[in-house]
Amino acid sequence: MHVGMAAVFQNTGRALNDHQIYLNELALADMAEPLGFDSIWSVEHHFTDYTMCPDVVQFLSYMAGRTRNVKLGSMVVVLPWHDPMRVAEQISMLDHLSGGRMILGLGRGAGKVEFEGFRLDMGDSRELFVEYGEALLKGLESGVMEYDGKYYRQPRTSIRPAPFKSFRGRTYAAAVSPESARIMAELGVGLLIIPQKPWREVEKELAEYNTLYREINGTPAPQPISAGWIFIDPSAERAREMAVKYIGGYYRTVLDHYQFGAAHMKNQRGYEYYAKMNEKLAVYGDQKAIEFFADLQVYGTPEQVHDKIMTIHKQTNNSGFVGVFSYAGMPHEEAARNMRLFAASVMPELKKFDAGAAIDRSQPLPDLRHAVAAE
Repeated sequence: MHVGMAAVFQNTGRALNDHQIYLNELALADMAEPLGFDSIWSVEHHFTDYTMCPDVVQFLSYMAGRTRNVKLGSMVVVLPWHDPMRVAEQISMLDHLSGGRMILGLGRGAGKVEFEGFRLDMGDSRELFVEYGEALLKGLESGVMEYDGKYYRQPRTSIRPAPFKSFRGRTYAAAVSPESARIMAELGVGLLIIPQKPWREVEKELAEYNTLYREINGTPAPQPISAGWIFIDPSAERAREMAVKYIGGYYRTVLDHYQFGAAHMKNQRGYEYYAKMNEKLAVYGDQKAIEFFADLQVYGTPEQVHDKIMTIHKQTNNSGFVGVFSYAGMPHEEAARNMRLFAASVMPELKKFDAGAAIDRSQPLPDLRHAVAAE
């Protein structure tokens, strides 16, 4: 099994200044390759303490220069907030800088504060994601961006530096709603699973996605990548206590950032699935939602953590697992201990396990230079 780590740059409670948060998270990212992790990830967010990585490609480019072998994953680049031509250039450039190590993760976003900050109508996000995703993925395969859609019009323009390796087999997208899963199948990308709803629902939607993918693309769907928040400790009692405190605290920041319980989510165009979350929050309250989320994540003794990740594999058939080790104001020393203990006691067994196909199944694009030169 492919095993990665994610740095998320949270500044919950602002006990530290933003600069110190960056020093701490970068120190964890620097630990990844020496400890044997297969990949380093981060996620794009803006304007709040929730996640202070406004440019995930810039962070990954920095890590490309500090590492030799680890893959570099975007979890995710939120397409509606970007010009697709610029995204194509940045992705291709990072792939050149890293020797083809990028894993491309895409998403459409769900934070009202972020859409408003970028002066965008959140109701347009689904159509924007589809058009931008189609243009980007075709462009990365052909070396040329060209599109004529409702929202996006791009005259035929070469991507330079030209992509030298296919992104097929190493492109994933986050899909929370069933509608998004259909979109990802139509785009021909794998799924990035962030645990936040009952596993029986995830299994059902994965089965539907796999069927759709095969019907649309004529091949089996890529195995998904699953992510999860981790707290590991020799003591099961302490692990449970800290999971409630920190993983539960993390989900509190999710509710604050996304405002899932706010009035706008009841009838937000393009986010119909989230209206159901809004209704459940109204019935059960924030605390029940926080406890539910914490129990979906990965905490316990090394044996318990290993077993939980293997259970996730049985439920999702994921080829990779990405752990988040620092979040919700956790002291840096605790986060580093958390990550080291996982790497020493759980990761070796996970990496021995044959989870299926490797994440990066892309091939070189030998004819691409000639196609671009003919422009």
